[in-house]
Amino acid sequence: MNRLLAAAVLAGANVAAAAQAPVPSREAMAERLAACTACHGKEGRATSAGYFPRIAGKPAGYLYNQLLNFRDGRRQNAAMAYLLEHLSDDYLREIAAHFASLDPPYPPPQTRDAAPAVLARGATLVREGDAARSLPACIACHGERMTGMLPAVPGLLGLPRDYLNAQLGAWRSGLRHARPPDCMASIARRLAGDDISALSQWLSSQPMPADTAPQSATAAKPPLDCGGVAP
Repeated sequence: MNRLLAAAVLAGANVAAAAQAPVPSREAMAERLAACTACHGKEGRATSAGYFPRIAGKPAGYLYNQLLNFRDGRRQNAAMAYLLEHLSDDYLREIAAHFASLDPPYPPPQTRDAAPAVLARGATLVREGDAARSLPACIACHGERMTGMLPAVPGLLGLPRDYLNAQLGAWRSGLRHARPPDCMASIARRLAGDDISALSQWLSSQPMPADTAPQSATAAKPPLDCGGVAP
């Protein structure tokens, strides 16, 4: 049994029991969710292991949707599936709200040695997209600061490069899914391997803005319909 699954097994009974309890305090939730921070880092701020994303401060709607996706099989991870298998929708909302309420400091940017041409390509995709391939700009959904958009679009800054590569690759290959219409799968299939590398290097090389919070929803219509956006 690997370390992640072992942690899940040890914590599973406590988490399942907690799902039936009254809404707890932040301190009580932190204690109950120790299995989450074993991989996602103290307060959900991520660790040096490149495949575990920061979950602190992400929009609650986004975190809730991902918990549903792991529980219901649209995303694949044995430890996450074990922890969430018997948890109610209401308790998943409590977990999401807890981590969304946290705002620990961000580490310095991870990527420091990317080639200027690669960074320029990544910046263009983020800021402008590629109309010739029907690729919208990332900022159209993830916000001008790339810190996410309420109620359910995540920020992409402050994530490890390996995690970004893995998730974009999973969308592209069909290993990761969201509720239909699956807009990210559609976008990722239009990305070349070099595009994914450029995006992950640019995103992981950027310092966080002064305001790291997800921005408020705008009145502008998103470039694609996304089933995974509704919380």
